[in-house]
Amino acid sequence: MNSYSIGQQASCSKTITETDFVLFAGLSGDFNPIHIDGEYAKKTRFKQRIAHGLLTSSLLSQLLGVHLPGKGAIYVEQTIRFKAPVFIGETITAKGTVQEIDEERRILTLLTQCFNQDGTLVLTGTAKMMVPEDGGVI
Repeated sequence: MNSYSIGQQASCSKTITETDFVLFAGLSGDFNPIHIDGEYAKKTRFKQRIAHGLLTSSLLSQLLGVHLPGKGAIYVEQTIRFKAPVFIGETITAKGTVQEIDEERRILTLLTQCFNQDGTLVLTGTAKMMVPEDGGVI
């Protein structure tokens, strides 16, 4: 736990593509027309298709599993609040900030946020991650 500190941050980014929409719909089974039908989406308040919320939140998996806390970390809990839609072509940056360190239970609590390329907050939440012994496994 010595390698973590309050306020420590990491981030990663991805541009959301048409292929991501199609693959995520197939993987999740969520074929809601707001995500996959352009003609339907034109009639909505968004005027175009929006990304599946959990497609956007899946960027947190890369952030937390690869960058911070990283290798060997296990998700314990995640809260999510969607703040704005995500559209095809937007670049989303997932950011994590360490808020609490529970050394006894080896749990990190992180503020998790996703922003689009304009800096608009599209998702916010809190993650709890179990981390392995330094250099070890859970």
